[in-house]
Amino acid sequence: MYEFLICAIAGIGAGVATGFVGLSAAVYIAPILVTFLDASAYDAIGIALASDVLASAVSSVNYSRHGNIDLKHSIPLLSTVLGFTIIGSVISYFFSTTTIGNTAMSYWSVLVSLGMGIQFLLRPANKARKNETIGKTRNTLVILFGIYTGFVCGFQGTGGGVMMLFILTTVMNYELKTAVGTSVFIMAFTALIGSVSHFYINGIPNLFQLTVCVLYTLAAAQISSVAANWISESISGRIIGTFLTVSAIIMLCVNILQ
Repeated sequence: MYEFLICAIAGIGAGVATGFVGLSAAVYIAPILVTFLDASAYDAIGIALASDVLASAVSSVNYSRHGNIDLKHSIPLLSTVLGFTIIGSVISYFFSTTTIGNTAMSYWSVLVSLGMGIQFLLRPANKARKNETIGKTRNTLVILFGIYTGFVCGFQGTGGGVMMLFILTTVMNYELKTAVGTSVFIMAFTALIGSVSHFYINGIPNLFQLTVCVLYTLAAAQISSVAANWISESISGRIIGTFLTVSAIIMLCVNILQ
């Protein structure tokens, strides 16, 4: 029962984060599984990425119904992120198989969650600044950020959604809800590639944890993505900011006390 509750809570949290603001499910699932179920960082990331696939897919469908997805100008970002997701997954395996690597990745997951939570509290998503960069410079920035985002998605399984949201709103000047919709659409593919890479390299993780996380993430993403298209971006940003900050602080305290 304990294992079920932890996985369900992780899945619900991940689904809400994905559906509301387009965050990667790994922001929530990976640190929870590592902290409370003593899962290896690599397996936790694989489960999180697998949970992200359907959650991002169903979220993108809901954003698409409201006309909030634009792929026409995001093909370079999509292709770059996908390619480097595979590279990040391979490198992550060699890093996480060491004791130091596992410890570092565990704390890194929690700290990333905390950082993003504070970011949304201090700067709600609808206040993202516009960038006037155009032409070749903009395309170069998109590719560079895409390389970083893809690598992080594969390596850590976290931060991809926030990075893509930053690229789409600040570099490519997308309106916020269109940026979120486009981001979750891309994340469905990056999560699929990342999870397959993880499972191919290290085998299938705990099937019970995987199943519970996937189902609860999917359900929560469906509900939250529908709600996100009706409420303001400012409210969404503050909800997710509070959510991630409190969760990260709790998990960080547990890690320190262990």
